[in-house]
Amino acid sequence: MRIKGALVNVALMIFSLGIALAAGEIVVRLLYKEQTVLFPRYHTDYQYGQYIIRGTRPNAEFWHTSVDGTWQFVTNSKGFRNTKEFSYNKPANTLRVLSLGDSHTQGHEVRQDSTFSAVLERMLNQHKRTAEVINTGTSGFSNAEELALLENEGFKYNPDVVVLAFFANDFEDNLKSGLFGLEGKGSLIEKRYEHIPGVHIQNFIYSIPLIQWLSENSYFYSLFFNSTWKYFKLKFAEQAAIESNANSRTRTAGTGGFEFAVSTIATYSNYQIDLAAALLKRMQRFCTGKGIRFIVVDIPMMPSLYHFTSSMPPALRTKLDMAQIEYIASESFLQKFDGVAEMHVPHGYNHISEFTHTLIAEELGRRILSSGVTASQ
Repeated sequence: MRIKGALVNVALMIFSLGIALAAGEIVVRLLYKEQTVLFPRYHTDYQYGQYIIRGTRPNAEFWHTSVDGTWQFVTNSKGFRNTKEFSYNKPANTLRVLSLGDSHTQGHEVRQDSTFSAVLERMLNQHKRTAEVINTGTSGFSNAEELALLENEGFKYNPDVVVLAFFANDFEDNLKSGLFGLEGKGSLIEKRYEHIPGVHIQNFIYSIPLIQWLSENSYFYSLFFNSTWKYFKLKFAEQAAIESNANSRTRTAGTGGFEFAVSTIATYSNYQIDLAAALLKRMQRFCTGKGIRFIVVDIPMMPSLYHFTSSMPPALRTKLDMAQIEYIASESFLQKFDGVAEMHVPHGYNHISEFTHTLIAEELGRRILSSGVTASQ
């Protein structure tokens, strides 16, 4: 009788929990559906040389959903958003491009075949250049993680061109990663070799089939997960700012520990700008040493619907000019559409739109084709 009573209690508890979850789902859908996104990240850990950093789970197929639409993601065995595999041994007479970046590059809120990497590949092939463009974009990536990926994995694909998509949150994300820092007169130093925030818990929860289904279908679960993720992201940012300030007291000062040198839609410290520039310079030197063309693309921010602003403040552009780093300013391909076109997805997380992806690909393709970059062997 005791066992039977215990089973009844367990059944009642499960039933009550199910009712509570269902009620929560109904409430969230009624009140918060338009503000809630179902954007599971599906991160896991990858080891590239001595670095352990995050990436998207390999051989995965999942969906993102918001009020703006639904988008399918497919990754290959390396966790890259590509439907095909790429061997380290590049096919003969093939022009290969490696795309580095965060969720904008990966193509959040964009169809798989509409990312600038996918459009660029079609454009190059349309102009009778056999080409492959490898999209290694990963949600949350910083320039620091992109550098680690490039030097320890990306170069193995023998790219002829490396494209790095720079977005404004890279300034903060470079600090949060803690992988690199500056010392002395701005020399870039390696500080640590692991950055996998939230990966261990994701490895666990996504091993449970029900959780994967909830992450793609439940607004109640997604609201809880997104809120938790945002909380810890802010804590990481606060800690990174404190550590960065402590390590650079002689170079920064002012309210909150930072001397705000540039003011656009956001403000960035001298240290943040110097660190980003140092990371890009190291990537350029690495690429130059291997005969690879290096191009930085300015991914625009969205101050308001139909308008954009650059992610690259003047101070950073000056440093890139001095280092002779090739970059594409967002004004060069978006200015004539300012106030007219939808350059970002209007809701959700306001990633760049398919329209902007196409314009980026067009400008990249024009430069690559006009310069006569040839496929290396």
